[in-house]
Amino acid sequence: MYSKIILAFILMFSVVFTTARDGKSTIIPLPDNTELTTGMFVFKNKLSIDAPGNEMDGLIRSYKSFMNNFIDAGVRFSEDGGIPSIQLELEENSECNMEGYQLEISPLKMKVTAPCRAGLFYGLMSVAQLVMSAGEENGKKVIPCCIIKDQPRYAWRGLMLDESRHFFGKEKVKQLLDYMALHKLNKFHWHLTDVPGWRIEIKQYPKLTSVGGIGNYHDPNAGAKFYTQEDIAEIVDYAGERFIEIIPEIDMPGHATAANRAYPEFSGGGSEKYPEFTFHPGKEGTYGYLTNILKEVASLFPSEYIHLGGDEVHFGNHQWKTDPDVQKLMKVEGLGNLKEVEQYFVRRMADSIVHIGKKVIGWDEVTGSGLDPESTLVMWWRHDKPYLLDSAINNGYQLVLCPRIPLYFDFDQHETHKYGRRWGGAFCDIEKVYSFPNNKIDSRYNEKVIGIQANVWTERIQNNKRLDFMTFPRLSAMAEAAWTNEENKDYLAFMGRLKKMIKRYQKDNIYYFNPFDPEKTTEPEGIKK
Repeated sequence: MYSKIILAFILMFSVVFTTARDGKSTIIPLPDNTELTTGMFVFKNKLSIDAPGNEMDGLIRSYKSFMNNFIDAGVRFSEDGGIPSIQLELEENSECNMEGYQLEISPLKMKVTAPCRAGLFYGLMSVAQLVMSAGEENGKKVIPCCIIKDQPRYAWRGLMLDESRHFFGKEKVKQLLDYMALHKLNKFHWHLTDVPGWRIEIKQYPKLTSVGGIGNYHDPNAGAKFYTQEDIAEIVDYAGERFIEIIPEIDMPGHATAANRAYPEFSGGGSEKYPEFTFHPGKEGTYGYLTNILKEVASLFPSEYIHLGGDEVHFGNHQWKTDPDVQKLMKVEGLGNLKEVEQYFVRRMADSIVHIGKKVIGWDEVTGSGLDPESTLVMWWRHDKPYLLDSAINNGYQLVLCPRIPLYFDFDQHETHKYGRRWGGAFCDIEKVYSFPNNKIDSRYNEKVIGIQANVWTERIQNNKRLDFMTFPRLSAMAEAAWTNEENKDYLAFMGRLKKMIKRYQKDNIYYFNPFDPEKTTEPEGIKK
């Protein structure tokens, strides 16, 4: 009788637990390999977590908090290794990279082994999803026994949020970090300064927030919104507990309007459409001012990187043509045109970042600036300029791929949508997100491409409801694109697993776009400009 029950369970769950190649795990992103074994892991509403030594205490505490508050699974500690249990073990494994893990589920325990704490955490995120989707029998939860061997495709699995155009606040950022963690994303790129508003407190220059923090993309007179340094520390700690690195972006030399409202003496002017758009490249004081800012930023973020932007400077560098200090700089440094002035500025500020002890990230415009490839990472965003990939590769840079099509989440995701952006009619539906990168990306880029990232620009995203709608479920698709090996990816199988993840969205009152029934969720109104 007992064997028949076990067989029935196996047959019932074989729909969702077979090998990873069949694409039928319940986990997003799909693990490398999932092999069913015999039996069921059975539990009611509590689990114990065991790990040898005190070095795991912080990991266990943060996971318990994550499970209880986010997954709502009622996980508890047990000093005596109670049953049923989750066991953690650090173990060297030459076949597994440092973020990889093995999860072995037997009838009495779930055991996670990994070569480092990050791998253990990602194994626990798989446990979290299995708990979320566990079946029920006689008032108890059941998970089929299996062995999962897993590791990521890319080291950089990122999400960028623009909070200069519109500000969302700590609680929304924390929710995004929770979902990033659940999906094994590990880089949160925080776009904190731009034309509409300056969103990070710099104590040496308080007007950056008291003046520069005023306004947003659709209301220049909105009250000042920004993160205090205490807020930053809280969010950095929150992300760190989830093995997410936060990379701050302080955009320069363009996109500087908010800063220039606060400290106009460092403005390099702009154009009719983009007034006061640039920092001043011809005043020596500008470099000291920005270096002081970067020093404070560096003290707040343990990340090895600071992003300096470097994009779209030509939108507002028109006044450089006649500015006497810029003309003097060009003569002294032998700079032949305004592009060379821009590149000079980028080199100066990149040197400051390196001297602070950080590495530099820039948008793909910086590839021609002569930055040191050993200390510079380039983000390729202009999908219509694939030759910039060649340029970055030829100059020895490592790359993160975040092209507008399909990884800009401010672009429409369905043909019926009307408030997002498009490029020549093209938009970013979930299948395009899932399928990137594909064979259109030359295989010779493999050694230099360290990852991919989705960017949520917020010109047309003014509130949490629209942020949710534009982010979910594309976040889930991007996470699988970043983690799962190309040969294991299967879009239709992913969509089957997405149905379970959507139930998680519903529990958290996330206003997601429903790709299974596009008419079911009404597109929230956005800003059309």
